[in-house]
Amino acid sequence: MIHQDGRFKGVRGTNIYYQYWLPEDEPKAILLVVHGLAEHSGRYMNLVNHLVPSGYAVYGMDHIGHGKSDGKRAYVERFHDYTKTLKTYFDMIQKWQPKKPIFLIGHSMGGLISSAHLLKHQEELAGAVLSGPSIKVPDNISQAIIFLGKMLSIIMPKAGLIKLDPDGVSQDPAVVEAYVNDPLVFTGKATSRLGAELLKTMQSVTKQATKIKLPIMIVQGGDDKLAFHAQEYSIN
Repeated sequence: MIHQDGRFKGVRGTNIYYQYWLPEDEPKAILLVVHGLAEHSGRYMNLVNHLVPSGYAVYGMDHIGHGKSDGKRAYVERFHDYTKTLKTYFDMIQKWQPKKPIFLIGHSMGGLISSAHLLKHQEELAGAVLSGPSIKVPDNISQAIIFLGKMLSIIMPKAGLIKLDPDGVSQDPAVVEAYVNDPLVFTGKATSRLGAELLKTMQSVTKQATKIKLPIMIVQGGDDKLAFHAQEYSIN
């Protein structure tokens, strides 16, 4: 297995960290992992260790404000900063691996980023996997809270608003412990601007979801609190 990493310029001049793992022989296909809120591309070694020896190349990057990339933690000016940066990295991969089929693997918020990307660029991909995608506005977030979030995103865009419950990451205590103790995982509150941009994008993706026509697999745990329920959110 070959591991390489580096940085490229994303939107707003930010330095974006990327890394990839290649099999010893020519890869069968390319898997582009799009990570979730507050984490980073290095948390997917289970996929790397399983798929690379089987002949697949795995690529990942840290979103703006995440992991080893520049930017205020868990903050984004506009949601399309994520998708535009993903597109830049995707184009780089296409140049490195011409004519190879590329599949997106988006987890949690990465599933939302992937869905938004697919709505514009699905013809460039062979398929996608969405794992616990955060594409649905939680049922108990009222219109009043959504309106308040929008106002706060304008008045105090960098104020902490949303905090994920680490216990919702996994039912395996060892996985939760590794998540909490990972220095590249952000355990504070995501900002009001990010919260508003997430909700706006969820509404947009939900309305347009039927436009996605390429082969896609959605993996959703029945007890996943982070994707569908509101127990994981602390809004105060």
